Amino acid sequence: MKIVIINSSPRRNGNTAKLCDAFHKGVVSTATNHEISTVFLNELNFKGCQSCFACKLKGSKQYGKCSLNDELTPVLEVVRTADCIVVASPIYLMEVNSNAKAFLERLCFSLGSYEAGYRSLSTKKVDIVTIYTMNTTREFAPVKAMDNVDMFLGHIFSTPQRLCSYDTYQFPDYSKYVVEVFDEAEKAKQREIEFPKDLQKAYQLGVEMAN
Repeated sequence: MKIVIINSSPRRNGNTAKLCDAFHKGVVSTATNHEISTVFLNELNFKGCQSCFACKLKGSKQYGKCSLNDELTPVLEVVRTADCIVVASPIYLMEVNSNAKAFLERLCFSLGSYEAGYRSLSTKKVDIVTIYTMNTTREFAPVKAMDNVDMFLGHIFSTPQRLCSYDTYQFPDYSKYVVEVFDEAEKAKQREIEFPKDLQKAYQLGVEMAN
């Protein structure tokens, strides 16, 4: 089984990365013969969709494939051959962040055809996991934005299994930042009590995907 984790967070060791790591550990705890890799989008030089429509040209070798050639190109090729894709993103301004958005544009638009019924051009049904981390509480979570991402991935591949981590601890030291709208003690409590539960959920998702 080939599993690709796409981490769009700019933080190598942030909340999103920790959840991805927990998922990874869940996979390898069950079976060691799976091929699993993590891509850190923030470390790549790439653009979002350029609306060139080369992926829609009749008779073209690029039909169903993004024609841009940059550091995301080999990642898209790996993703197209995966058996399981994990898309992990922090929420910025009530949306997935710009790295995730650019990746999803390049992936989903090229594989979502304009044929009757918007037929998916994916060659197989791929398991999908989406992981979202956010500073906001569950009450104010951008559900529509997450639903939109999951809808496109679900149409192209399969209905995603979603994991959300709410009310995350943002700063290593709150005293160094101007933060008047959040209670650091409450944030710390959330990190100590709730975040470990989220890590366990991510771990369990890894176990389920490996099986």
